[in-house]
Amino acid sequence: SSLSVIGTWYVTAVIIIKYIWPDKELVPVEIPTSPSTWTAVFNAMPTICFGFQCHVSSVPVFNSMKQPEVKTWGAVVTAAMVIALFVYTGTGVCGFLTFGAGVEQDVLMSYPSNDIPVALARAFIILCVLTSYPILHFCGRAVLEGLWLRYTGVTVEEDVVRERRRRLLQTISWFLLTLLLALFIPDIGKVISVIGGLAACFIFVFPGLCLIQAKLSEIQETRAISWWAQVSYGVFMVTLGAFIFGQTTANAIFVDLTA
Repeated sequence: SSLSVIGTWYVTAVIIIKYIWPDKELVPVEIPTSPSTWTAVFNAMPTICFGFQCHVSSVPVFNSMKQPEVKTWGAVVTAAMVIALFVYTGTGVCGFLTFGAGVEQDVLMSYPSNDIPVALARAFIILCVLTSYPILHFCGRAVLEGLWLRYTGVTVEEDVVRERRRRLLQTISWFLLTLLLALFIPDIGKVISVIGGLAACFIFVFPGLCLIQAKLSEIQETRAISWWAQVSYGVFMVTLGAFIFGQTTANAIFVDLTA
């Protein structure tokens, strides 16, 4: 929603302003300028992939447009990615430069609890979660519905009567499960480190496979250079995504979850 986008802008603005004009009580900290090991560079990949994977909600967003056209959709995607880039970059860079290596996984937790602008930023984060949760839940529920109908062999028209009851049960179960996870896993960084590898599949592996399949399905007597280039690009995306998924997931299991 518009309020959610405005909320993310406000959070970024607060963190940037706090960096430019820091509080007097803030003690200067050491800011690392290089990673401790070369593998530490890949530790940031789950967060990056998790932040930029918008593929799941793209279908319902496209269907909700007044003019669902490819040209308009391209402008929407470009604008969304640009906004996400500036929001994530501004928040991450200024938050890190303010607190250095001691920055919390949730950068807002690094600020004093009695800071009114920061408290308002936390409220906007809650608003962002509340507005994005229904969209992502709809996508997840649609997948479960498709698997259920395929397993039972019942058509959509025949299953309309029981759909409402099943939808309510799925919604309540989904909400309670996420609530329990939020209560017993206080560090969101560990969650992102685990599911960030799955986000890499959404960003690299699945689009790469779709590109390869689309090019292989073309009927051509001779393969042009552009055809081979696009297939090679698809193979590269799949390979890169598989590497990121394996490395980040293994690192999350052996480092973050066992810490």
